[in-house]
Amino acid sequence: MAPRDLPPTRRRSATPPCPASPTAPTSHVLLRVLSAVFDWSGGLLTEAELAELRPDTPAAPTRAVLQSLDHQLIRALTGDGRASCTDLARRVGTTALTARRRVEALVGGQVLRLATEVDLARLGVRAEALLWVTVAPGAVEETGQQLSHHPQVRFTTATTGSANLLVAVAAAGLDALHRFLSDTVGAVDHITALEATPILTGVKRTGLVRPGSL
Repeated sequence: MAPRDLPPTRRRSATPPCPASPTAPTSHVLLRVLSAVFDWSGGLLTEAELAELRPDTPAAPTRAVLQSLDHQLIRALTGDGRASCTDLARRVGTTALTARRRVEALVGGQVLRLATEVDLARLGVRAEALLWVTVAPGAVEETGQQLSHHPQVRFTTATTGSANLLVAVAAAGLDALHRFLSDTVGAVDHITALEATPILTGVKRTGLVRPGSL
């Protein structure tokens, strides 16, 4: 007897049961960041121009003990990273000279990093994705460095989990993303598996929630 001929009480359903929970969160540890978004320019700037923009900070700065004023300045800059020293001084109740010196000390000690968020759409980016890349254990560093130098790659890190490399990619569109996956990633040795997760909407970048994104 076919399923459609069964009595209503015995009719089988072809729809699989829904899982008890619609989500299955996982967490991973970033073992080694190979390229960060702070150095990404989408290929629009030369290496010489990037070098001019990078701060001249020591490799191992001496971190001073944070003062109460430092915490106030950090909170003020978190709300408005473009605030002038005069504005900062007014908000925290100090002089502009003191505010400038403390901000310079925080930046020089790598306690504070100032970053500019650019709307990627203005750079022609219409598609973003996270690539979970599995490579041979002995080739993680080499493969990560090779991918990180591509102008479409914004972020590269070695990670724990089933994949051992996480790569953030920005492309002009889905066709450009497909070409990157097939031509660029496909040509890299040692890659044994790849999973691409599209980013539908960017809610938070460089530490701040984007206005109007929620």
